[in-house]
Amino acid sequence: MGQRVVLIAGVTGALGRAVAEELSEHGYELKGIGRNESAMAELKQRLPALELVAADLTDLAEAGEAVSRLAPFDAVVDVVGGFALGPPLHETDPTAFRELLDLNLTTAYNLARAALPVLLERQGGPFVVTSARAALEPFAGASAYVISKAALLALMRMIDVEYRKRGIRANAILPGVIDTEANRRANPGADRSSWVDPRAIARVVRFLVSDDSAPIAGQLVPVWAAP
Repeated sequence: MGQRVVLIAGVTGALGRAVAEELSEHGYELKGIGRNESAMAELKQRLPALELVAADLTDLAEAGEAVSRLAPFDAVVDVVGGFALGPPLHETDPTAFRELLDLNLTTAYNLARAALPVLLERQGGPFVVTSARAALEPFAGASAYVISKAALLALMRMIDVEYRKRGIRANAILPGVIDTEANRRANPGADRSSWVDPRAIARVVRFLVSDDSAPIAGQLVPVWAAP
């Protein structure tokens, strides 16, 4: 097995749940941070051994407190994030832009700021962030989303540059459209043939937190179906 104790941020989302179930099935001890307390209670019923803390990771103090309560751990998986469409960049509402930047980037910064010292105390470990295919292949009408997910790649690369020699392996997964109930409701007529099953993404995450991926660091890992 790779790392024994994994902290999952965003564990109550569709992808977070899939990651938690995948890692649990393969013997990992799990700790999680979420915001939706009813979803946390439901997940706790499915995975009784999962240790959970509720926190708003856009808040630096809450992030620090949550990480402190859940430490120690051997790996971090960040699947916090959100998506929104909008007008062209010059018409984008500044408040909406900042909110999505906070959700996709500030949360990762706050998590990293709190969690990296924990990993350093344990001589390193994997740190996986969740960006998006759109960070490499942007499309119109989603400027805040694309910019925030692209910035997340820079954050991952800085973790790699500054901490790789101290044993921390940072990598980013870049999913395409994830096949979730929410996405199906939002896009009822869409062609889902290229959508990605959350369980497939979870298997990639499991690889990245395992010893099998030990030589891999600072990489962008695409996770989307072939056209």
